[in-house]
Amino acid sequence: MSRWWGAAALAAWTCLAQAMSPYVEAPKVAAGDVKAAMADVERKLVAANFTVVGRYQPKGLSQYGIVVATDAGLTDAVAGIGGPGIVAAPLRVAVRADGTVFYANPEYWSRAYLGASYGKAEGAVKGAAARLAGAFGAGKPAGGDVKVEDLPGYRYMIGMEKFGDRSELNEFASFEQAVQTIRDNLAKGVGDTAQVYAIVLPERKLAVFGVALNNADYGEGWWVNKIGPDNAAALPWEIYVVDKHASALYGRYRTALGWPELGMGTFMTIVRHPDTTMQALEAAAGKKP
Repeated sequence: MSRWWGAAALAAWTCLAQAMSPYVEAPKVAAGDVKAAMADVERKLVAANFTVVGRYQPKGLSQYGIVVATDAGLTDAVAGIGGPGIVAAPLRVAVRADGTVFYANPEYWSRAYLGASYGKAEGAVKGAAARLAGAFGAGKPAGGDVKVEDLPGYRYMIGMEKFGDRSELNEFASFEQAVQTIRDNLAKGVGDTAQVYAIVLPERKLAVFGVALNNADYGEGWWVNKIGPDNAAALPWEIYVVDKHASALYGRYRTALGWPELGMGTFMTIVRHPDTTMQALEAAAGKKP
């Protein structure tokens, strides 16, 4: 019996010690034109019963396009958990002009964003992941890795932010006012931003907006090119609304989670990015200077 328990404990430890990557590199789609490749990605997503909610070519990243989709089961599971984990609902697929496809690994991001509640959504997460693999073909892990047991409380290094730290952008009188303000400001391009997608669940008082960061000096074209555009499936950034509070994940968490393989020296080349990004998102959320 003691031998059995020892084997079981070793198996459990081995599972926990496994590392997981933020992206999957899938087989290529047709090459030559970003827009055509994005259209091919959309067709594959729709054929696999995903709902496409947004698409864009990040300013300054002309060789890349991102398509964002939702899965009904995953959205329902995340909404049932509630709170800031709503950022786990969107599924992101990046395509390069040469036809290379990288999609965000739902299990990696959901383990990080849902934390201790991940188990409640695990079936839906793995179901969405299996259908993405079916849509795009068998792929391989990409973009670095993080130990599975480290994802729920992930931080890049001691002293840096975890999920939800330094995140609040603005507070409103109501959920409806928060959503309308963000919609209006993104439509106007406040803070050099633009809306990529919106997932709004009024019955749960939850919403998440995909936000393009278009500033010529401090937007995506600057910092993503500095640290590696092949991880473009991390984009776009999010503003999320829980009840009457608008928030966004801070860069030393959000960017590190999307580029976990990079050294501190590389991150120091974009040292202003976390604050300039939050300033842009604060503007989009209607915070007064």
